[in-house]
Amino acid sequence: MRENKKQTYVIGTDHAGVNIKNFVIALLQEKGFSVIDLAPQDTQRVDYPDYAKKVCDVLKENPQYKGILICGSGIGMSIAANRYRHIRAALCHDAYMAKMARLHNDANVLCMGERISGVGEVESILEAFVDFEFEGGRHTQRVDKLQDLG
Repeated sequence: MRENKKQTYVIGTDHAGVNIKNFVIALLQEKGFSVIDLAPQDTQRVDYPDYAKKVCDVLKENPQYKGILICGSGIGMSIAANRYRHIRAALCHDAYMAKMARLHNDANVLCMGERISGVGEVESILEAFVDFEFEGGRHTQRVDKLQDLG
């Protein structure tokens, strides 16, 4: 476990993730993290691939950053983000999934669904994602193989 106060999180949502966005930003800032908000400011319809791209582009230029993407189910954002070679996006609906995404898969983007997870669940998912670090070891070879796909 760790709590890297210097970590920067880049957040993007579509219209179906805007309502939970400010809650997520506040939680991250309370923990001392920096946040770059690339999400829309209202619930007017937008396309999730556009916001996934914005976040993924920032992570390409700043690989030390981590991303958070939120849409209605989290599925669209995770599909869009995983199109980028440098991204390992994990769709997490509970804290265990978020913990394992960091420990075993070195996920650098957390995807969540606003219509799936309530604020209590979002809080536990987020805490697990930010509190755990990649274990390395036997998982390194597997994660490295991901770069060779596609």
